[in-house]
Amino acid sequence: MAEEAILGFLQNNDEIAHSGYFAAEHNLDHEEVKNVIKSLQAFRYIEAKVLKREFYGLTDEGKKYAAEGSPEFHFFSAVPEEGTISMDDLQRMLDPFVFDVGSKQAPKKKWVAMGQQVSRTVQHVEDKVKEMLLQIQQGLELDQESLKSLKYRKLIILTEKWSGYSEVKKGANYAPERRSLATDLTRENLQNWQELDFKEYNVNAKGQPVDSGHLHPLLKVRKQFKDIFCQMGFEEMPTNNFVESSFWNFDALFQPQQHPARDSHDTFFLKAPSTTRELPEDYVARVKQVHESGGFGSRGYNCEWKREEANKNLLRTHTTAVSSRMLYELAKGPFTPKKYFSIDRVFRNEAVDKTHLAEFHQIEGVVCDRGLTLGDLIGVLQEFFSRLGMSKLRFKPAYNPYTEPSMEIFSYHAGLEKWVEIGNSGMFRPEMLRPMGLPEDVRVIAWGLSLERPTMILYECDNIRELFGHKVDLKKVKENPLCRIGIESS
Repeated sequence: MAEEAILGFLQNNDEIAHSGYFAAEHNLDHEEVKNVIKSLQAFRYIEAKVLKREFYGLTDEGKKYAAEGSPEFHFFSAVPEEGTISMDDLQRMLDPFVFDVGSKQAPKKKWVAMGQQVSRTVQHVEDKVKEMLLQIQQGLELDQESLKSLKYRKLIILTEKWSGYSEVKKGANYAPERRSLATDLTRENLQNWQELDFKEYNVNAKGQPVDSGHLHPLLKVRKQFKDIFCQMGFEEMPTNNFVESSFWNFDALFQPQQHPARDSHDTFFLKAPSTTRELPEDYVARVKQVHESGGFGSRGYNCEWKREEANKNLLRTHTTAVSSRMLYELAKGPFTPKKYFSIDRVFRNEAVDKTHLAEFHQIEGVVCDRGLTLGDLIGVLQEFFSRLGMSKLRFKPAYNPYTEPSMEIFSYHAGLEKWVEIGNSGMFRPEMLRPMGLPEDVRVIAWGLSLERPTMILYECDNIRELFGHKVDLKKVKENPLCRIGIESS
């Protein structure tokens, strides 16, 4: 009915000036009229301009100003036309609220000069605030600047938003009735194409989104790190054992059994199975010896080493447990230099907050060769991190139970304009390597960092719980951009 009325009206008239008035005059629902105009406009039967309007009402304070005048006008009126008046006298003369607001607004509008004494800078003013509020009460429109000033002072409030169309005119395809359009390219339609009107195809329109899987940001960054390791000739270690024995996680790394990290407050120990079934006994004996009595230039820890502690099962606290297994296997045969890496999940019994999780991912690199030095470690680190786009590095001495010397790695963050810690590194101790059976001249350099921290920086995420865990926003997973490690955006 609305479509017939609109097309019929335009057949004998130049335009529909206002869709709202048109709907009222023809006893039509305005929402239906809007929908019909939008549809006809899409098929170019008509042309129309969108019309939007906001209606405002007065707040209680606004109603008071409309009835009595604004505080700044009362403040100005209280100042004598000639001479001055003290602030104290004005305060006694005026209502406290009028004085408080008026003493701020009147000088801002340059109506008065303020000091110990107040004087007029102009002789006559118009109460524009009152005039604008009265216009709103009458349903008249104001310019945006006036509305902004009244909204800022909380004198008006939005009561209704209205939309419609104006200047509705005939379009390029106008006809008194909508023609039936063929929408399918069937055999019959193609044979009779001269007799039919086909619906236009919008070749620029987007199709329906394709349902598919999406890579999580962590997986994208993980792939970039893996590619860098592979480009540098590293091979990936098998990291499929989340459950490890304390022996491989701690003891094989020459970490004392009294170390705080082995406490239940820092580590998740398993209830079932609570202990490991088997360990290489000859290797266990050598580890026990170096812990209790030392060797290879070390005094050891000079305390009893307990097998029951080494047998305890836990969720691995670092992927270095995998490195210790790989180095032990490497020592069984003729020595061959190796470069290993791993990227996988580790577990710590930590309080969860915006920067810490009880489970996260560790990236680890290990190089095993004869005669390696601290200089080799620094060189490999500079090469590795330069491929990540981090060319400015600094190193700070640190302590780790199983590396000596040890270094914390810092990179300069241009955005934060400061040096930020990005990882840890060191050379594995002889007390760790010699019991495995590796030759005396073999050295092992290693470094590690988390996967989550660089991912948070790359994807501008300030809460790690939004990146990993039950608070992950699936929409962000679907829409996150490509990972661009080491590439500066222009």
